[in-house]
Amino acid sequence: MKSGAVQRLVQLIVLGAVAFVGWRAWQRHQRAQVQLPDGITVGNGRIEAIQVDIATKYAGRIGDVLAREGSMVAPDDLLAHIDTAEMRAELEKANAQLAKAAEDVARAAADIVQKQSTADLNEKSFARSETLKRNKAIADQDFDESRARRDSSAAAVNVAKATLRSAEKAELAAAAEVSRQSAQLAEMTLKSPVRGRVLYRLAEPGMVLPAGGKVLTLLDLSDIYMEIFLPSREAARVRVGSEARIVLDVAPEYAARATVSFVSPEAQFTPKQVETRSERDKLMFRVKLQLPAELILPYLERIKTGLRGVGYVRLDDTVPWPDFLERRFPTPPPAATSAAHEAQPTPATAPAPAAAPQAPAEDAPKPAPPAEPSRS
Repeated sequence: MKSGAVQRLVQLIVLGAVAFVGWRAWQRHQRAQVQLPDGITVGNGRIEAIQVDIATKYAGRIGDVLAREGSMVAPDDLLAHIDTAEMRAELEKANAQLAKAAEDVARAAADIVQKQSTADLNEKSFARSETLKRNKAIADQDFDESRARRDSSAAAVNVAKATLRSAEKAELAAAAEVSRQSAQLAEMTLKSPVRGRVLYRLAEPGMVLPAGGKVLTLLDLSDIYMEIFLPSREAARVRVGSEARIVLDVAPEYAARATVSFVSPEAQFTPKQVETRSERDKLMFRVKLQLPAELILPYLERIKTGLRGVGYVRLDDTVPWPDFLERRFPTPPPAATSAAHEAQPTPATAPAPAAAPQAPAEDAPKPAPPAEPSRS
C-alpha cells in the first residue's frame, strides 16, 4: 500500500515538472514569435512601493502598538503610544512656571505705577523748591535734597520699567517651554503619514526605545512603481515623462499605463534578478516606471509588492503601442471599489482576504491572454 502511494506521488511530481518545463518552453516560443517596434524597449522588474519607517522622536517606553502586520492604515490613523507620565509631569511644571511668570509681570507693572506716582510727586515738590530758591526762601540744603529725591524717583521708574521688560521676556520663555513640552507630548503618539499597509511590526508594548527607534514599517501604497534596467543605447533615448506600460506575470492579458518618473544618471552592474538580452549588457541604467495614483486607488487593498512583470517604454512618441499593450485592466467589482473609498480602516483591524493580486485597473473588456512579446 505504501509503495503504491509513493509511486503515485512520484508520478505526480514528474508530471508537474514536465508541465512546468513545457509551459516555460511555450513562453519562450511565444516570445520569439512576437516582435516589438523599434521605438519601444522592454525590461523586466517587479512591483515596488516606498517603505516608510514609523520611529520615535524621543526616547521612551512603548505603551501600546495598535497596528498589526498586514493591516491597512490611512493618513492620521493612530499606530502606537509612547508612555508619557514623565512628560506630563514636565508639562505641569512648565505650566506652573508660566503662571509664576505672569504674576511677576503683573507685579512689575504695579511697581511701575507706584514708582511713577512717587516720581510725579517729587517732580512737583522740586518745582516748588525752584520757585522758593529764586525768591531765596529756601536753604540750599533743602533745595539739594528736593532735587535728589526727584532724580532718585525718576531712576526708580526706569528700573521698574526694565524689571517689567525682563518679566515679560521671562513670561515669553515660560510660554515657549510650555509649547515645547506640549509638542513633545504630541510626538509620543505615533500616527500614519500615508495610506498603505503595515509591513513590519518592530516593537512591542513595554519595550524601551531610544530616540529614532523604529516601531513599524509601512508600505506607501499610493506610490507604486516598477524599476527596470536598460542598456546605455536605449536609456539614452528615454526621457522623464515618457509613456510606459506594465504587464504583470500574474495577469499577462492586461497592461497598465505608467510614466517614466526617473532615469538614473549613473550606470550600474546588472542586478541578479534582471534578465538581459545579451551577456554583454553588464552596465545598465535604472529606469523607474510610476503608476498613476488614480489607477492604484480602486485596487488599494489588493496590491502586492514583489509581483514580477515586464515594463515597456516608448522611446519614440510617433510609434503606436501594439494592441496587446492597450488592453486595460477591467473595472474592479463594486465591493472592491466602495471599500477603497469608504471610511478609513482602523489600524488594528486586519484586512479581509485579498483576491488574486492585480495591478491598478482601467476599464476594458477582458480579452484572451496574448503572447508575451520580446525584442530580437
